Amino acid sequence: MNSNTVKEEINKRRTFAIISHPDAGKTTLTEKFLLYGGAINMAGSVKGKATARHAVSDWMEIEKQRGISVTSSVLQFNYDDCCINILDTPGHQDFSEDTYRTLMAADSAVMVIDASKGVEAQTRKLFKVCTMRHIPIFTFINKMDRDAMDTFDLLDDIENNLGIATCPINWPIGSGKNFKGIYDRHEDHIVTFADTLKGTKEGTENHIKMDDMDQIHEFIGEDAYEKLQGEIELLDGAGAEFDLDEVRKGQLTPVFFGSALQNFGVEIFLHNFLKMATPPTGRNSGNEVIDPLEHDFTAFVFKIQANMNKAHRDRVAFMRICSGRYDASQEVQHVQSGKTMRLSQPQQLMADERKILSEAYAGDIMGVFDPGIFSIGDTVCMPKDTVKYEGIPTFAPEHFARVRQVDTMKRKQFVKGITQIAQEGAIQIFQEYNMGLEEIIVGVVGVLQFDVLKFRLESEYGVDIRLEPLPYEHIRWVENEDIDMTTLVGTSDMKKIKDMNDRPLLLFVNEWSVGMTIDRNKGLVLSEFKKN
Repeated sequence: MNSNTVKEEINKRRTFAIISHPDAGKTTLTEKFLLYGGAINMAGSVKGKATARHAVSDWMEIEKQRGISVTSSVLQFNYDDCCINILDTPGHQDFSEDTYRTLMAADSAVMVIDASKGVEAQTRKLFKVCTMRHIPIFTFINKMDRDAMDTFDLLDDIENNLGIATCPINWPIGSGKNFKGIYDRHEDHIVTFADTLKGTKEGTENHIKMDDMDQIHEFIGEDAYEKLQGEIELLDGAGAEFDLDEVRKGQLTPVFFGSALQNFGVEIFLHNFLKMATPPTGRNSGNEVIDPLEHDFTAFVFKIQANMNKAHRDRVAFMRICSGRYDASQEVQHVQSGKTMRLSQPQQLMADERKILSEAYAGDIMGVFDPGIFSIGDTVCMPKDTVKYEGIPTFAPEHFARVRQVDTMKRKQFVKGITQIAQEGAIQIFQEYNMGLEEIIVGVVGVLQFDVLKFRLESEYGVDIRLEPLPYEHIRWVENEDIDMTTLVGTSDMKKIKDMNDRPLLLFVNEWSVGMTIDRNKGLVLSEFKKN
């Protein structure tokens, strides 16, 4: 394939993650995007009702039962001559690790905010991760069909809480029962709100020019028009001007309003977003930035998921292609092991549906069958290439529990299951320092991950477990390679453990015990983060 065609394909790609606080409507918005791309014909409800259609991006059984997203799904579709890769992330804070890794694979982020609540705790946390990576953020203020906060207050909330300037691209006219539509600032016209049949994209959208007073009075009424006039004047006088460079540096967020449930404002948002968002951008390998257009195929693993297909008991490594074109007939190098291989069953995934790929381009996400060699953060490139992307940091767990098997005859399934789930990065597993796998301690970032572990071991591996919570809250990796753990002097609230690579760690109930242990052991170096 000639290089111009490859560059054209790469420039068509838009790869973004959707972030929000739980219940802001993120999964519903994702569904509507897929509707416009023709990827699905009817959008699903995300609520945990047995009779409801389940949202396409929620595929794990526990997600369907609880109505929350606990893993990140990857969805691809075409729209407006762009090839779009959506990374749908868990909104629940207990799964922030998965979201963090997913953001490493995205070029931009769409932030969904509930119009009645403004910026919530989890939005703040996720936003910080975006700013650390300087990725462009686009804001969709959702649920305008319900009573909302004052629009100026919503913008102030974003600016004050998140420290980013806002530039509304459109402006809502009323909210709740009085939600009449939006004013498009660039086109200088009003788009009226009419019920758009919720689960389908058909519906009536009326565009009214600002000088067509008869239509304006008929559709939105005199009072709403006068209020809108005053707000536009204020906005034009005091609001930040749109600057695409600032948006792409992650310093200005374009703001859009609408209702994902009622399917209003979604297509307007999508159309504008695709014009403003960047195609795939370069990534660092040591001191070099790898150009997506000029460099041969490279990719990195940002997620591993076991048992997406129960019938095959498979394990899939998700890779973000960072540069060039992937050709399924070529051999590639797994940098960490130095092995040259052909990637097995490369697939494009639409939640739990798959399509075998013969080719893919920078910006695309593909799943490959993993026989157990890949780890999160690994690099794949062409043989003899020297690219090695930065690893993905591991979050320190904050909650710990001892795991007990109910049926000791199922030891083999238990060890396999808990090891595979740990390799996905959802949990971290440790052993008592002087014992083997018969004494396993699990560490998680959020307590809901314990429920997911219990559920998955039971449903995917047929193993029943009991979890005994432990009081430890602080974990430290021992950096000294020459330390003798048997003679290490600790505190009464300290526990010696090791990870699955036999690296020594210490658990503490109290934070002050960390400093005391360092004082008692000359030269001891402890770290809060695991070095990959």
